[in-house]
Amino acid sequence: MRTIVHLLRHGEVQNPAKILYGRLPGFQLSGLGQQMAKAAATALADRDITYLVSSPLERAQQTALPFAEQLGLDVHIDPNLIESGNYFEGMRVGAGDGALRDPRHWWVLRNPMTPSWGEPYRLIAARMILALHAAREHARGHEAVCVSHQLPIWTLRMALEGRRLWHDPRRRQCGLASLTSFVFEGDQLAQITYSEPAAHLGTGAGRGA
Repeated sequence: MRTIVHLLRHGEVQNPAKILYGRLPGFQLSGLGQQMAKAAATALADRDITYLVSSPLERAQQTALPFAEQLGLDVHIDPNLIESGNYFEGMRVGAGDGALRDPRHWWVLRNPMTPSWGEPYRLIAARMILALHAAREHARGHEAVCVSHQLPIWTLRMALEGRRLWHDPRRRQCGLASLTSFVFEGDQLAQITYSEPAAHLGTGAGRGA
């Protein structure tokens, strides 16, 4: 019996101040982000999706809406799908500006392997594995869509592929509105695939995604 769980990263967020918004409330999809969400829903329109679940953050729930409307499904909420915690939340962290230039913050960067500036990778992986298997159980024999965020999705993928969890953020394969799909045969993970149904709209990495 095959079950597929699609981990969907949310679409582009309206963020004119270019801060790392993390878990802050009030950050919603931009107009482009809404188009991205619709493109992802269209890409899965013919799939056997029976369960839809989202991170509690607004941008993730907004990304789930086109799926709910298209499939006639309720959007369930799983706190385990939430964005990772981060010391720099609410700050500008872009190259050449913001908090990373301030020596008062440098102590936080002491250990990139944990990482010292945020939620430990091992805890992110553990909660995302719980979310993945919860969705698999709900959709057993069918397919599920889980809307989450870049770092949690990438950490989950690395954990299940047996790779080290610490990494260069610039090398994550997890564009905006991308799908990282986990294919199960029975209870065993058989395959992980990746696609970008909104790539034609532009899918940069984004801050605090």
